[in-house]
Amino acid sequence: MSSLAIRAAGIAAAAACSALLLTALPQAGAAPAFDSQGYLDSTARCSDAAVLFGSTDSSRVAICKTSSGGYQYRGVRVRDGAKLVLSASSAGGGSYTAVNDGITYTVSSSALVVSSGGSVVRKESWVDFHGPQAQSSTSSSAAPTSSSAPTTSATPTSTTPTSTTPLPPPLPAEVGGGAR
Repeated sequence: MSSLAIRAAGIAAAAACSALLLTALPQAGAAPAFDSQGYLDSTARCSDAAVLFGSTDSSRVAICKTSSGGYQYRGVRVRDGAKLVLSASSAGGGSYTAVNDGITYTVSSSALVVSSGGSVVRKESWVDFHGPQAQSSTSSSAAPTSSSAPTTSATPTSTTPTSTTPLPPPLPAEVGGGAR
């Protein structure tokens, strides 16, 4: 066999292995399966249509409209499936806040911001977002608008206590696959 034929066979084998490897690995940045209620098989899913929902590198979050006209924050940490379900309130401009043990979770079209005592602990940018986008100009549409970045200092108006009932184990899509 000539060296040219051997080289061509080697290139073909390398290409075949690369294609197989790429199809076997999970797609980085691929959005989880979703519908109008949020992410399928996830805590970040509403019983009715979601107001908004999104996924960051480490979290999935949905803001749900409740039957009583309020809001609910439904979040999950992807790494280990840790869940957080809280009453939420509209902070205006298309952003929503939920508070748990002094930690404020602010959800807007630009990011999920976690803060404590007015200081940002973590800001997670969306890799996948579904909901109204903040706009920089006034519009006559029903979509929320904002002329500035969302703030984390908005005081929630909800007085509904957080449930102490333990949540069930993580759903299949939320079981972590190790450290990220």
